[in-house]
Amino acid sequence: MVENKNNLRYVEEDEIDLKELFNTILKYKYKIALFVSFITILTFIYTLSIPNLYKSEIVLSPQESQKSVGGGLSSLASLAGVSLGGGSSKDPFIMMKTTLNDYLFNEKVIKKYNLIEKLETKKNLVFALNIDSIYNMFNSKSQKTEDKRSEKEKIFSTINSIKSILSIASDKKSSLIIIKAELVDRYMAKELVDIYLTEIINKIKLEDMKEIDAQIKYYNKELSSTYDVSLKEQLSKSLSGLYQKKVFSQANDYYFVSKVVDSRVSYIKEKTKPKRALILIVSFMTSIFLAIFIVFFLEFLRSDKENETKNS
Repeated sequence: MVENKNNLRYVEEDEIDLKELFNTILKYKYKIALFVSFITILTFIYTLSIPNLYKSEIVLSPQESQKSVGGGLSSLASLAGVSLGGGSSKDPFIMMKTTLNDYLFNEKVIKKYNLIEKLETKKNLVFALNIDSIYNMFNSKSQKTEDKRSEKEKIFSTINSIKSILSIASDKKSSLIIIKAELVDRYMAKELVDIYLTEIINKIKLEDMKEIDAQIKYYNKELSSTYDVSLKEQLSKSLSGLYQKKVFSQANDYYFVSKVVDSRVSYIKEKTKPKRALILIVSFMTSIFLAIFIVFFLEFLRSDKENETKNS
């Protein structure tokens, strides 16, 4: 019987606590509603100030790697510090990603295409309800501040911006390579993807051609100095393979990859971000929980002060 009485007392205390909590919420319901409305309205204004983000991407397929043209001469060439096989033995995705992350490469591309000005000049922006006044209000001053930076600071900032805008990924199953740009200017997103694809391919191709030329020079030197008939035959075959590779590389616009899906300008309704409805819902729910917490905290402080006053 004693245990039953204790259990009933605990249940009654819990009911009293829940009633007090509910009464506290009802007591401050207008303030809670005002706080939630204020936060939601601010969030709505914020979402209106964010321009739509658009995506442009190119899907590439790596060409089938060719066999090394050196054959049994690889050990001979290695003694002279010459690497056989050119770019055919290298992973296209790794080469492209490494080139994209190269600071000096990015610096040259930025200067060549005047990307500092193009990325800083905000054009073709699309807003919800076509309201751009809020965005212009908060970004007019920041534009003036950016103009005071030195060229090195601008280049560094632009490279960091490009890293957040441009990405390269590889599908392990299909081996397809995807170069993607996400930007508020849907036309610039396409232009940026096209620029970097061309420049990355050109840089890798140039480095490979230098390597092939070095191999050709080495083989010609060995061919003119040797009297071994079998070695001359192997050197001639290797030279023939290198010349073939050099000729074939000129036939493909993108060297060791081919386009599967070309880049395009996104349709105006094909935005990737922001998810305005989701932002509003999260803000609304968070503001409710925050308002209730603040109300309970203030009520706790008030009751604590009343207890101190009574005790004194």
